[in-house]
Amino acid sequence: MFDVIIVGGGPAGLFLACELRLAGARPLVLERRPEPDPADKAHGLAGQVVRLLDNRGLLERCGGRGAPVPAPGFFFGGMPLPLHVLGSDNPMYLLPVNQRDLERVLGERAAELGAEVRRGWDVLSFSQNDDQVDVVARGADGIETTFTTRYLVGCDGGHSLVRRQAGIAFLGTSDDNVVDRTALIGPSDRFRFAPGGRVVIEGLGEIPAHFHRTERGVFTLLAHDPERPLVNTAEWEDHPAGDFPGPGAPMTMAEMEDSVERVLGVRLPLTAPPEGAPTLLRRQCGRNSRLADRYRDGRVFIAGDAAHVSHGPTLNLALQDAANLAWKLAATLQGWAPEGLLDSYGSERHASGERVLMHTQAATALMAPGGDVTALRLLFAELLGHTENLHLVAALLAGADVRYDMGEEHPAAPTGWFVPSLELTTGDGHARRLAELLRDASPLLLDLTGGNDLAATAEPWNDRVRRVTATAADVAPALLIRPDGYVAWAGADPDSLKAALTRWFSPG
Repeated sequence: MFDVIIVGGGPAGLFLACELRLAGARPLVLERRPEPDPADKAHGLAGQVVRLLDNRGLLERCGGRGAPVPAPGFFFGGMPLPLHVLGSDNPMYLLPVNQRDLERVLGERAAELGAEVRRGWDVLSFSQNDDQVDVVARGADGIETTFTTRYLVGCDGGHSLVRRQAGIAFLGTSDDNVVDRTALIGPSDRFRFAPGGRVVIEGLGEIPAHFHRTERGVFTLLAHDPERPLVNTAEWEDHPAGDFPGPGAPMTMAEMEDSVERVLGVRLPLTAPPEGAPTLLRRQCGRNSRLADRYRDGRVFIAGDAAHVSHGPTLNLALQDAANLAWKLAATLQGWAPEGLLDSYGSERHASGERVLMHTQAATALMAPGGDVTALRLLFAELLGHTENLHLVAALLAGADVRYDMGEEHPAAPTGWFVPSLELTTGDGHARRLAELLRDASPLLLDLTGGNDLAATAEPWNDRVRRVTATAADVAPALLIRPDGYVAWAGADPDSLKAALTRWFSPG
């Protein structure tokens, strides 16, 4: 019997497997595809999920360099956000990484940690009772096998079989009139990239490379790879032609050219990427915004796109879902989870899902054509001129605006928030970043008091909570940090620390 079976070997499933192994659980990943998906999908991560990867030592493996640094700018609804004015209060971090490369890194890390990933297995059904879940899957040889597990997690995408068979409703809306067209193209002498995130197009002039809105749609031209830039348009059409390979004819480069001309008003000849390079021609008709009404049914859970889909940062959400769920499943399997711990996964992550659906729908509305939308954008730009409003929007986009309820009536900062970046001098005299102490995904008591009172209080939990003494500036005397990076308690009072340890890690 496996501890946890994960259906789906995309980023959410692989990261969940890594987190479970770090927590001491034995997962099995069942992935339908025989090989990793070569499709060109997401091109980066944004917000505090970047710091989560840093906490696990995965940032540099995904192309980052050193400690994460806040991004000087970002976009909302196609509108530029001058985040540099926020200084140290800037919550937005960016990590440009293609989803293919992210999956490769997570797959390699899962293998290093001893997680078992089986490809070519198509999950057909499951049944559960009070003690286990039986999962029926068909292998590449066509033979059906029943696997037994303590818990099942569906990381199997927006059309999740696990979610549907668990009877979990997937609520939301669809805007069927928005059509997104995307292509990887080759270099051209008809356009060139300019400093400051701008592009010069022959016959048009200089425009923003990110989200250039006209009254006919939105145009984007990004140089993730100068040899194969990515071009994207969004148009609002009365009679969309349909997706492919679903209903509708295949997307073509000529169709991409026509769309660009409609949006910009100039013809921009496009060519395919250089021979041997990855290609992409994709048309998506309609934008879905859907959120599962619950993330759990007995011993069955959902995470990632199985729990939420939107035209937005769902990959950011997915990795944080995995980090939240993994340690709680492992604690339950190991017998020390307090009552209600598994249920807190749904309540905490559902709130984050609601926020993402809200801001992605709002961003789409701000990019739509029409004079009324243009007026709204002018007003919104004025509001963003005030630092406090800019910070609110930045925190919303970064996923840093949701504070978890840690069970205290008057919690001290930063209780409930993702732990801040800290530069420490540990008890052995070494200078270290806090992220370096979170690599093993274990609960951490960061004791900055310089005394022994908290050590005596935490001693009964030494088998599951690691205590590190250190000094640092501008932070609470001590922090109790959960494995997912959220602060469960802050302060110096031994009695309140004991209550928090009991609440999250059971009586010692």
